[in-house]
Amino acid sequence: MREFDYRRADDVSGAVALLGADPDARYLGGGTNLVDLMKSGVERPARLVDVRTLPLDRIEPAGDGGLRIGATVTNSDLAAHPLVRDRYPALAQAVLAGASGQLRNMATVGGNLLQRTRCGYFTDVTRPCNKRVPGSGCPALTGEHHNHAVLGASDHCVAVHPSDMGVALAAFDAVVSYETADGPGESALADFYLPVGDTPHRETALPPGALVTGVTLPPLPVAARSRYRKVRERASYAFAIGSVAAALDVSDGVVRDARLAFGAVASRPWRARAAERVLTGAPATAEYFAAAADAELAAARPLPDNGYKVTLMRNLVVAVLSELAEEAAR
Repeated sequence: MREFDYRRADDVSGAVALLGADPDARYLGGGTNLVDLMKSGVERPARLVDVRTLPLDRIEPAGDGGLRIGATVTNSDLAAHPLVRDRYPALAQAVLAGASGQLRNMATVGGNLLQRTRCGYFTDVTRPCNKRVPGSGCPALTGEHHNHAVLGASDHCVAVHPSDMGVALAAFDAVVSYETADGPGESALADFYLPVGDTPHRETALPPGALVTGVTLPPLPVAARSRYRKVRERASYAFAIGSVAAALDVSDGVVRDARLAFGAVASRPWRARAAERVLTGAPATAEYFAAAADAELAAARPLPDNGYKVTLMRNLVVAVLSELAEEAAR
């Protein structure tokens, strides 16, 4: 591991200034992703700016009925908060589906948003990887790719984003707040993660040196009836091979509103807008749920060894939406 300088920030502006003074610096929250990448040599920061003790650890109701979540809120506290569990249950379920209790006690909301892919070629510094070394190639295209992207990928990268939390946030129209040397800013989560294109090393729309300070969830009544379902290769502490965050508002057997996002199928949490358009105004039946899934997955471009994800996601969408519809009918 490269020798590095360590600084603990006293306030948000001080943290931004410390990072801005060194282009090779990184913010350190819980360290559950960054420290692993430092050990493997993927990340080699000259300075760590510790932001864990900044006053960004609160979850508060917003004036419009939404929710503000600070960037240093731990995943454990987020999943346990009564307002999250009541108003956005799929978010609590998504967080609980990720990692172990010990890791959730350390991991932060801001760090979860910024975690990097677990693609084996990315984490192995002896192998080429366009995300790690732009222009070096993507060996996953012809190599090991059974858990790689089927949506939104390119010939330059087929890695998937590993976050569970981000999938629920994508479904609920979250907005990310950040601070820069020039002042505060914000980005809708839909715009926060960049398309892969030919620049997979550029993962987010954050300005250089920006510090994520929080996430805001809008008031969204449909989110109160929501669910997160994750499929993985083993029952404990594994990353998803496919996941769905879904919310459904059904009245008299007709879908009045729907929110749907997919995980582990793209380089970013994938908002399923084509599926939502099919669902809205349609009968709440398995037939229409399958049609909605098919509309979204029509754009899938699987590789030779990950085509199973298309079938898996179709079945997962139908199962989760059917459960929500049955719940609404009780």
